[in-house]
Amino acid sequence: MPRPRVLTWHIHGNYLLYLSQADVDFFLPVKPGRHEGYGGRGTVFPFGDNVHDVPAEEVRDLALDCVLFQTRKNYQLDQYEILSKEQRRLPRVYLEHDPPQEHPTDTRHWVNDPDMLLVHVTPFNALMWDSGRTPTRVIDHGVLVPDGVCYSGEIEKGIVVVNHLRQRGRRLGVDVFERIRKRVPLDLVGMDAESLGGLGEISPPRLPEFEAHYRYFFNPIRYTSLGLAVLEAMTIGMPIVGLATTEMAVAIENGFSGFVDTDPDNLIEPINMLLSDPAEARRMGENARQFALDRFHIDRFARDWETAFADVLGRFSQTATPHAAVVCGGVS
Repeated sequence: MPRPRVLTWHIHGNYLLYLSQADVDFFLPVKPGRHEGYGGRGTVFPFGDNVHDVPAEEVRDLALDCVLFQTRKNYQLDQYEILSKEQRRLPRVYLEHDPPQEHPTDTRHWVNDPDMLLVHVTPFNALMWDSGRTPTRVIDHGVLVPDGVCYSGEIEKGIVVVNHLRQRGRRLGVDVFERIRKRVPLDLVGMDAESLGGLGEISPPRLPEFEAHYRYFFNPIRYTSLGLAVLEAMTIGMPIVGLATTEMAVAIENGFSGFVDTDPDNLIEPINMLLSDPAEARRMGENARQFALDRFHIDRFARDWETAFADVLGRFSQTATPHAAVVCGGVS
């Protein structure tokens, strides 16, 4: 069987890299200036030959099987700009990366379509969104384990990995970060980290090796999806410390793979224990690694996405009108 041909936008580079491990051809629209969503493959991530750039003005001439939306803008604006009318009738999947921002429990998702599939990246997100009439499923994250990168933890500090933490404010935990680093040593990396006295951005391919030398990973985020940076740290054997909110509450087990609490002050004593006892930090980090490999293995993630695309394509082929069936079904 030929690989499904899926149009999507470059929204989250790390996620797209992991998504591209599925046996699927992905086509990324590109515009001059490479504005949001239109950056294509870029030069940062080592995408394989199943990820293809296509000029945005040529998308309507592509033979595609499916469209994968990743933002509200993709769904409400971009598709009408770059897709043909026939392509907008193709099987469609919406990948929701975040929990609801407006109200945590009573927000209706803007995709309310029984003919689409809405994919949530964590059970917490699926629980909190009102997904309306749209069929939904959860596809847990999957991450690649970097070759040759192992936790050493000799730097007696924690590391925080958040892009634009200052401007993203309380939701991403800028105040929690400031509060904790007054009492225990923390280094911040990410875009614009320098504005908070951090070290700056570390390119994603280099980040696992860079952070592996720190004693623990600290996640100050109050409310977002389970961050890929947390999972990547777990896969290299780092103990995790953070807030017991969202999916973090069940991804980290206190005293086993790290520590989480809803009161940041209650994290100070466990952090100091990790700083003073590197052997215990290694034990917890190894537990975190095993948990991540069990739940977030890249092979399971890739198979889940292959199944999702197969399901929407199969459902569509059974219900499509003859006209729509002509434009569905990729050609090489």
